[in-house]
Amino acid sequence: MKKMTVARLLLLALPFFSITKAAAEYPFNTIPEVLLKKASLVKRLDETTITVKNTGKAVYHRHYAYTILNEAGNDFAGLAVGYDQFRIINDISGTLYAADGKKIKSVRKKDIQDVSGTDGATLITDGRYKVYDFYCKDYPYTVEYDIEFEMNGIFSFPEWMPQSSPKVAVESSKLVFEVPDNYKLRYKMFRYSGEPEIKKDKNSNRYTWQINSKTAKPVESYAPEWNQQVTRVLTAPADFEIGGYKGNMDSWQNFGKFIASLYAGKDVLPEAVKTRVQELTQNLKSDPEKIETLYKYMQQNSRYISIQLGMGGWQPLDATYVAEKKYGDCKALSNYMVALLRAAGIKACSVLISGGADDKDIVPDFASNQFNHVIVCVPGKKDSTWLECTSQTVEPGYMGSFTGNREALLLDADNSRLVRTPRYAKEANLQNRVIDAQVDENGTLTASVITTSTGLMQDELHSVIYDLTDEQKQKRLRNNFSLPSYDIGSFGYTEIANSNVPAVIEKVQLVSKDYAAITGKRLFITPNILSKQSVKLSDDEKRENEIIYEYAFKTTDTVAIRIPKGFTIEAAPATVTLDNEFGTYSMHCSYKDGVVTMIRRYDRNAGTFPASDYNKMVTFYNAVYTADRARMVLVKQEN
Repeated sequence: MKKMTVARLLLLALPFFSITKAAAEYPFNTIPEVLLKKASLVKRLDETTITVKNTGKAVYHRHYAYTILNEAGNDFAGLAVGYDQFRIINDISGTLYAADGKKIKSVRKKDIQDVSGTDGATLITDGRYKVYDFYCKDYPYTVEYDIEFEMNGIFSFPEWMPQSSPKVAVESSKLVFEVPDNYKLRYKMFRYSGEPEIKKDKNSNRYTWQINSKTAKPVESYAPEWNQQVTRVLTAPADFEIGGYKGNMDSWQNFGKFIASLYAGKDVLPEAVKTRVQELTQNLKSDPEKIETLYKYMQQNSRYISIQLGMGGWQPLDATYVAEKKYGDCKALSNYMVALLRAAGIKACSVLISGGADDKDIVPDFASNQFNHVIVCVPGKKDSTWLECTSQTVEPGYMGSFTGNREALLLDADNSRLVRTPRYAKEANLQNRVIDAQVDENGTLTASVITTSTGLMQDELHSVIYDLTDEQKQKRLRNNFSLPSYDIGSFGYTEIANSNVPAVIEKVQLVSKDYAAITGKRLFITPNILSKQSVKLSDDEKRENEIIYEYAFKTTDTVAIRIPKGFTIEAAPATVTLDNEFGTYSMHCSYKDGVVTMIRRYDRNAGTFPASDYNKMVTFYNAVYTADRARMVLVKQEN
């Protein structure tokens, strides 16, 4: 055989090495520089494909690669995929890459941890999660995941929102639906340029949405909800099937009719409970009295525990179960409350709502599953009565910030419809604080603080009373006031029951040794002891979003400070009065008979204001910030 030279051997070997050597994947240096600005995460690739087989079957596949730029992006590096009898995982895999794109580690489905979906409020659930985290801290790095699961029943589709939060940049993101040609895919687009690409084949249609090169968005104060600021697409079926139930959601009436059918026959009470209802209401003359009595009976004889099995995410436990076990989730407790009222001859309805501070506004012209909570409405000729059935402490009729002022779906068989929960006006949301204090010549402040809060201004205090231990209440108070340092003596809370506008009185005794600054014979004090505006806004960048003040309020502070003997006022803050479309503010100080008195008023208006008004807002806020910190100079007189 003819011998080959070394050079010839190397020449033949080079193609082999070029083929077998792993190519770099998602190297950091290929990210366009514009996408790195203000970003903690860059979505290099994010492709979701949903293949619909029929009204009750689909396959979900997602392949994504995220480059994590810093510690703030770590929350996106982990994997958490929920599953239950309606979502069956076929496969999961993941890979970790270094900054240069070289693979560090790969994981398969068998390596990924499987955990229960239970939490502190859930007694039983068939929901579980596949979770994994590479726990990499060597920035930048890239994680890549591939996920596929079967949708064994269709009631909703995942929302497509490529920029899922601030500091997220997108290199490429795509949503694809493949559906039978006779399947009606409903969709609604927000901030998406143009229409989806639609390709029609003989027996199917393929819908594609795609965006590329989206820079990270900044966080702006008082902006609309995040999902209103970015590109997103909502999708939903028309006809659907899940858990053996069929329905249609091309209108709210049809959607509500389907949910109402899940409640059918679930409102039967035990005879003993029916008898108790009659005993409680027989001497009451008005429906409002009966509603309040039965609501408090429900509160005293049940508690919130979540049970999510099968259709239990949408179908309530029956009223008899709740009556006997004395617990249930929001659906079950609301259904139970409706049954109690019906036994007293009062019509009430369960209401689907999106509860919480985030994403509370549903899309009213796109009927779909946009809800996470259930409450009760008792329709009235003039005013309806609203009941939050998961709380054992809230007053009947009060919704508060968790469920107030938003659209919801009232379930009333064929007459299901969107309604709006109560909005609390400025006059309902009050905070009145009275401070009686004295400061000694060493600069130590001793103060008695009485704060009366109503409406939305008392929501947090209501939670403090019932959800925190005394130790936790003390800890909160030690971090709650705008003083440099202070100690809490005694404290206490008193509730004033009112079904429309509840109130809480908070009483606190405190001592602050560093309240006053001392320079020679002068004491420098800040008459506004506790209510300083905490935010100072910057006008360095151009405002992108509208300005949203979700609710209005009125606050008043009356402060009386006894100054030490032998001191007089050398300099006092000027009176400040501000008034514009955002609200009004005034601060006035006076001195008489050894007592400094400060009266501060701040009223905020609710509304939506154009981005062009941002500089006005900055001017107003920063003027308040400065006025709140205005100091008074006390000087000791020579004998």
